Amino acid sequence: MLYIVIGIISGIFSGIGMGGGTILIFALSFFDSLNQHVAQAVNLIFFIPTSIAAILINIKNKKIDFKLAFVVSICGIIGAIIGANIAINMEVDNLKKYFGIFLTLVACHEIYVIVKEYIKNKKEA
Repeated sequence: MLYIVIGIISGIFSGIGMGGGTILIFALSFFDSLNQHVAQAVNLIFFIPTSIAAILINIKNKKIDFKLAFVVSICGIIGAIIGANIAINMEVDNLKKYFGIFLTLVACHEIYVIVKEYIKNKKEA
């Protein structure tokens, strides 16, 4: 049941483009105590069908800039190869630590954006 809930929540965040994989990795390693390498590998497989679903919906709604998507995808493939090789050769404890730092930075950025938007709206009102 836990995997179903984690999958649905992660899928929702993936579908709206907010990093469902980040939530999936955190949930699998925190709630299920999976090894960080395993959680990240599960995320990579999870990403394929959720991405396909989101791509099809966005193509239907004409929301994709294919030229930009191609350039970003090629660069992403290169980065993924580099990142996978780094992660495979890294100890689990260090990988968890760096992932935690990454999540903290993302959270700080999101809080900053929310506060900035709140201040902007308050000045306009």
